Amino acid sequence: MSVLPPLFAPDSLMGTTLAFDLDGTLVDTAPDLMGTLNSILHDHALPPLPLSAAKSLVGKGAKVMLERGFAASGQTLDADRSQILFDRFIEIYLGRIAKESRPFDGMERALDQFAAAGAGLVVCTNKRTDLSLALLDALGLTRRFKAVIGADLAPTPKPHASHYLAAIAAAGGTLQRSLMVGDSTADVQAARNAGAPVVVVSFGYTDIPAADLGGDVLIDHYDELGAAVLGLLR
Repeated sequence: MSVLPPLFAPDSLMGTTLAFDLDGTLVDTAPDLMGTLNSILHDHALPPLPLSAAKSLVGKGAKVMLERGFAASGQTLDADRSQILFDRFIEIYLGRIAKESRPFDGMERALDQFAAAGAGLVVCTNKRTDLSLALLDALGLTRRFKAVIGADLAPTPKPHASHYLAAIAAAGGTLQRSLMVGDSTADVQAARNAGAPVVVVSFGYTDIPAADLGGDVLIDHYDELGAAVLGLLR
């Protein structure tokens, strides 16, 4: 099945830039993120959290994951302990960053066809850039993107418009011919704040139903993204 409609002829998307969130949009990273969290919980004699908990944990940063993971057992973290555990989280995560994380079905095929049509692709994520690159490198995905703009490279992270605008600029694009693909409130708000359309994927990480995030189009599979992009760019 072709991802892109026949209208997407070679070079038909020249001048168009597509910005993608990373965790929960491009790559299913929940197994490694939750695995890292559960490793730390185990070290502190606390019960693990199920993979299903990722929807309310992943995408909000490692410190929030740790705080909520410990809170599930009735424990709170002060600032000093939180920082120590955060450093340990990053250490463990880097050691297993792509052990179980995998691209979502159809994603690579879709990106290849967008690129063939001349679109510029960029990653716009609240994940740290070094961690983002480590993940993308491990999965052989980095070359597909003109830039990877993590929260640390943005003037202000998503949901602020400046993160989205910085990503589009880094890819050599323009706001007028751009759109966001994401899975969270932060993704939708960043695009909205910048004045750009947004496609929401239903398979990501959000404790709010994906249909209620306020995106322009909701897709259930990457095979639907081509038609969604075509409709929004019209």
